[in-house]
Amino acid sequence: MMYRIGAGFAPALPTVEAALQKAQFVECSASQDKSIGWIPPRGEKHGALAESVGGQLILKFMIENKILPSSVIKRMAEQRMERIEATTGRKPGKKQAREIKEDITRELLPMAFTKQATVLVWIDPKERLLVIDTSSQAKSDEVMTALIRSLDGFTVALLGTNNSPSAAMSQWLTEREAPGRFDLDRECELKSTDDMQSAVKYSRHHLEIAEIRQHVESGKVPTRLAMCWDGKISFVLTDTMQLKKIRFLDGVFKEAGVDDEDRFDADTTIATGELSKLVPDLVAALGGEPAAA
Repeated sequence: MMYRIGAGFAPALPTVEAALQKAQFVECSASQDKSIGWIPPRGEKHGALAESVGGQLILKFMIENKILPSSVIKRMAEQRMERIEATTGRKPGKKQAREIKEDITRELLPMAFTKQATVLVWIDPKERLLVIDTSSQAKSDEVMTALIRSLDGFTVALLGTNNSPSAAMSQWLTEREAPGRFDLDRECELKSTDDMQSAVKYSRHHLEIAEIRQHVESGKVPTRLAMCWDGKISFVLTDTMQLKKIRFLDGVFKEAGVDDEDRFDADTTIATGELSKLVPDLVAALGGEPAAA
């Protein structure tokens, strides 16, 4: 998911590091059901929370949740309410039932398993670009909220374009050709805009066929389209301006001679270097960004 950072944000690396240290991730305590915070992107224990590689900032966000199946809580609550009814002769009301569920949740939390998810964050200060490696709006919102709370003067807005991805994808499929350094790949999804919400999906299929053009002309709107950029990166563009299934094609890393012991720096330099060229090309293909009000 891609965002444009507000003008004026240009903190030094030590400033960012100090700010993130105040919101460092700590595992859930026995009574917590969730914990969030920043962790070292290199994966090194006690490492830096903000890494600068070639002028690009790389961060990593951790989200930890306790797993308590609702079916278990419901069953235990029903059993407890049955015992109360048998003892007192009256069935617990809604308020008491809610309190019983809350009590059971607190009792089970110390024994619950935890589930962890990490989200990589890339900030390009020069281009004021924020890229969050998730397709989940909820996770993206958590990351942005944490950034805004931690970094003074940090504001963001979704990366917008003059032409909607759906309209542009419709044109490309109709013309059977993508613009500039882009090529159509072999996957797409089209949906109708009526109440039926009927969908047609193509996977590992050539898209330059009359059948797809007929679907577009009959009113179906592309929601996903696989593309290649400059023969280096394949990805799927969605109607919500997300890039999914990003894959660097054979030779991208090999040609650059990535033999360094520190794979993190080398891989980050190559990945952000190529993606920082892809994004403006994609924005241009979608009619550019709207002029500031």
